Amino acid sequence: MTQPTTVRDCMHRQPLTIRPDANLVEAVNIITEHGLTGLTVTDATGAVQGVLSELDCLRGILTAIYNDGDPEHALVSEVMTSTVNACSAQDSIVEVAQSMLETRQRRRPVVEDGVLVGQVSSRNILWALMEHSRRRFREQRG
Repeated sequence: MTQPTTVRDCMHRQPLTIRPDANLVEAVNIITEHGLTGLTVTDATGAVQGVLSELDCLRGILTAIYNDGDPEHALVSEVMTSTVNACSAQDSIVEVAQSMLETRQRRRPVVEDGVLVGQVSSRNILWALMEHSRRRFREQRG
């Protein structure tokens, strides 16, 4: 089977991001307002510093509440995941999808020369794989 596509063909080119020094409540507001599963954390130059998932946010808010703290004082840098599994725009979506399944991650920052250029989600890949499958089916039916 030929490879259906590369990450470049299905990635979101201008993903919402957040800075590590941003307030956690701000991140939660962005995630919930836009229906996201998380955000890529970048510095002022666009370099990826980490990722922030819904579960990271939930853990951070529960920790703050449990410790009689105020979630308003929690920072993204305190709860983000610093180890980032990124991909490049030239990567095969099949390989990225397999890696996402292995790590149970739903999205990947797309990085070129150390800078965020996009994001690909499991939903993006699922759509691209289905489109590839439909094209093949139509071609076979001729």
